Amino acid sequence: MTANTMTRRLSIFPLTGAVLFPGMQLPLHIFEPRYRALVSDALIRDRQIAMIQPQRAVEGAPLYSVGCIGKIGEVQAMDDGRYNLILEGTARFRLVRELDVATAFRQIEAEVYAEDEDETLSHAQRGGFEREARRFADMQGYSVDWDSVERLDDRSLINGVSQIAPFDPASKQALLEAETLTDRCELLVQLMQFYGRTDGSEEITTLQ
Repeated sequence: MTANTMTRRLSIFPLTGAVLFPGMQLPLHIFEPRYRALVSDALIRDRQIAMIQPQRAVEGAPLYSVGCIGKIGEVQAMDDGRYNLILEGTARFRLVRELDVATAFRQIEAEVYAEDEDETLSHAQRGGFEREARRFADMQGYSVDWDSVERLDDRSLINGVSQIAPFDPASKQALLEAETLTDRCELLVQLMQFYGRTDGSEEITTLQ
């Protein structure tokens, strides 16, 4: 993250395991009344919802310190009040404090960070990451279109893998909190090596 920040009031959707990264998309099915209210409010205002993980999967649990703002792209409003929507990640934020509000959904004050969309990896870093990703995919039995992967820019590649990789929520959170693209790339390699040590028949220790 950079030093260029601004403080904003954000309406949040705290959901364990749902981690959004800048430049990525996250499909959501909204059915709980409070989050239907959250979406309705966002559609009227700025179409933005802040995704952040709770530290425990219980009502009112403390929040992790970093999340990501999503802008509602595609949205399908159903007759019964539910929504299907696609959130498009725009920028990460750091929690300052939770606000005392009358709304059914939680709100926070947060510092929003300007993302460096021009940040790139070195040729060696990109090559090392792709080699480890191929090894990990082979060990997990994934079918990957590597020609398409090679055409991705560094930011889309690293953030995309961070979002879809089969890691536990705490590992995903650590990836989101990585300050630079290089830091996230290095952590991804470490996690792929760590998770790749199991063949799926044994339990492994997570970062939680």
